[in-house]
Amino acid sequence: MSSTIRPIQEADNEELANLIRQVFREFKIDKPGTVYTDPTTDALYQLFQHPASAYFVAEEDGVMIGGCGVYPTEGLPEGCAELVKFYLSADARGKGIGNQLMQKSIEVARKLGYKQLYLESFPELARAVSMYEKAGFKPLPHALGNSGHYACTIWMLKEL
Repeated sequence: MSSTIRPIQEADNEELANLIRQVFREFKIDKPGTVYTDPTTDALYQLFQHPASAYFVAEEDGVMIGGCGVYPTEGLPEGCAELVKFYLSADARGKGIGNQLMQKSIEVARKLGYKQLYLESFPELARAVSMYEKAGFKPLPHALGNSGHYACTIWMLKEL
C-alpha cells in the first residue's frame, strides 16, 4: 500500500464529501450545526481557492482515504486560521497518515504567516483529540470565530 498526500482538485469534491459524511455517520455525529450539514462540504475545492487557505487529500492506491486543511474562518483573531475538514476513512486510521496530513497543514499554516491554529471537535472523536493534544493543541473554554458549527463541544488552539 502506498499513500500520497496532494493538494485538493475539483474532481475530489464528491468523493471527499462522501468520505466526510461517512465518518460523521460512523461516530453518530451526523447532525445539524456540523460539517455534515454544511453546504460548503459539497464544494471544498471551491472553498479552498481562498488565497489564505490550503487543503490536502490523502490517497492510498488511488482511493481517497482522508483530508485536512487550514482556512481563515471568519471572526478568528488576527494571525489565526482554523484546522478544518480533517477526516480519515476507518481503514486509514492508526497508520500515521492522519498525523502526516495534520503536520502538512501546520507547515502550510506557518508558510501562510499564521501564528495560531484553532480547531473544533467532538468527544466522540477521542482518538483525534488525543492526536491534537500530542501536537500541542490546548483546550479552550469556548468557541472562537464564526464557523457555524454550533454543535461542536471541543475547541482547541495551538501556537505556531
